[in-house]
Amino acid sequence: MLVLTRKPHVSLAIGDNIEITVLSVKGNQVQIGINAPKDVCILRDELIDTKRPLDTSSTRSPTITVKKKRFSSQPINT
Repeated sequence: MLVLTRKPHVSLAIGDNIEITVLSVKGNQVQIGINAPKDVCILRDELIDTKRPLDTSSTRSPTITVKKKRFSSQPINT
């Protein structure tokens, strides 16, 4: 897993057509914005049925999963 430290209003790119922007940080919550093509499905981790097998057929749209993790409240300086 790649772990990055970003400040509010700073973006990062995934490939040529997906951009993730840190919108705000309030306490232990981070608000992000995701710009991606409409054919990319973006789901929060808790909405995915983890017992379902992965569909690797090429007919499905790519999926980005946003996982909910707990991290230390200590800031990471880079």
